[in-house]
Amino acid sequence: MEIKRLNEKVDGIYGYRRITLNLNRTLSRPVNHKRVYRLMRISGIQSVIRRKRKSYKASTPQHVVENVLNRDFHAEMPNEKWLTDVTEMKYGTISKAYLSAILDLYDGSIVSYVLGTSNNNPLVFKTLDLALEANPEATPLLHSDRGFQYTSPAFKRKMEKAEMVQSMSRVGRCIDNGQWKDFGEH
Repeated sequence: MEIKRLNEKVDGIYGYRRITLNLNRTLSRPVNHKRVYRLMRISGIQSVIRRKRKSYKASTPQHVVENVLNRDFHAEMPNEKWLTDVTEMKYGTISKAYLSAILDLYDGSIVSYVLGTSNNNPLVFKTLDLALEANPEATPLLHSDRGFQYTSPAFKRKMEKAEMVQSMSRVGRCIDNGQWKDFGEH
């Protein structure tokens, strides 16, 4: 039977739909998917469901602070409240780039950003350093998620040295990170 041969060839990972597609490519006459489904069921052939594995290792945050921003996405003056995050971007077939940015809530302007190939502490630290270089007198509230970079002791030391107040969103509450509207109405 052609179905059994194909199932063994692909180590049982094809369901009736993919088996039907392959049979229709190789056989001289078309085969209906309902027939393939029925024959597979009679023969006891079932596809193997492959589970995707998590690609990260969960860790316990070393330094967590309260949500000081508390969804108040309005700033009265520049450099009063900053938001920061890292975004992953895929390009090509397997390549990734990471963008770390700091946004000023006053007018929605980007205070600083760094593009890198690794989502790591140096990426976030450089973004903060550039923001502080561009605004040496600024001591804003800096709000982020609970990413490993922002909960590290080294980031806490950088915040203390810059005399900045740190704020973090609550676990599982992505809306805490920024749902603001209409910038530039000042």
